[in-house]
Amino acid sequence: MIRKKSTNEKEQWYLFKANLRTKTLIIIALSALVIISIFISGYFIRDIPTSFVNANQMPSFEHPFGTDWMGRDMFQRTIAGLGLSLMVGFIASAVSTFISVVLGLFSSFNRFADEAVASIIDLFGSIPHILLIILISIMFGGGVFGVVMGVGLTHWTPLARVLRSEVKEIKTTEYVSLAENLGKSKIWIATKHILPLIVSQIIVGVILMFPHAIMHEAAITFLGFGLPPHEPAIGVILSESMHYLSSGYWWLAFYPGLSLLIVVLLFDLIGENVEKLLNPETAQE
Repeated sequence: MIRKKSTNEKEQWYLFKANLRTKTLIIIALSALVIISIFISGYFIRDIPTSFVNANQMPSFEHPFGTDWMGRDMFQRTIAGLGLSLMVGFIASAVSTFISVVLGLFSSFNRFADEAVASIIDLFGSIPHILLIILISIMFGGGVFGVVMGVGLTHWTPLARVLRSEVKEIKTTEYVSLAENLGKSKIWIATKHILPLIVSQIIVGVILMFPHAIMHEAAITFLGFGLPPHEPAIGVILSESMHYLSSGYWWLAFYPGLSLLIVVLLFDLIGENVEKLLNPETAQE
């Protein structure tokens, strides 16, 4: 005989399902809290005192990440660098998102617009990414503004490709055809019918764009084409540490690099869990 589930067993099952959703929300909240804390802390860390007496000290309770060749606390420098990277990543992601949304909605106008957007995406995607960032950064004069524009004007292609695909699918729906038959303009259809349906893809795309923007900012700064040397950027810290690794000062590169990796993984974790919440197939689990 098949035993029916009791009311208590059903309540336990629903509680277990609810806990999966709660677990997802907790992961997002904790990851976001860590990132926000780093950003706020990095904003308030301005002048890091130097002390040549304490130069090149190994990690200790007083200096968890050790000190550099000028006696500056590496933990403070790392937090300040991560805060600066987060600011650059945020602005660059906003620029890339704006470009992606505009191109995605523009592709809904007609076949010519769709092919034009596809050609632009393929054009930017065919150029080596780091090279394009460096060229745009130099074109805008370098510094923070140059890096922001370099990263922002090159990271929109994956999101634009996803939005274009979603727009093409939405255009086949009956209500879009009905709106066209009623004489609604292309802009009205794009903003009223298409844009609300791609908001979830935009949110997830922006979150997943952050780690790429941060990593590429650190990469070009490490190569000497990004933020200026006086900025407490992770790329600057890693670039300077290369001169001291042969002397055994491993902590100058290990902790900043590990911290950058953790922040990138936190963004990936947030993006994956936000996608679970926004995806109708997994939102109720």
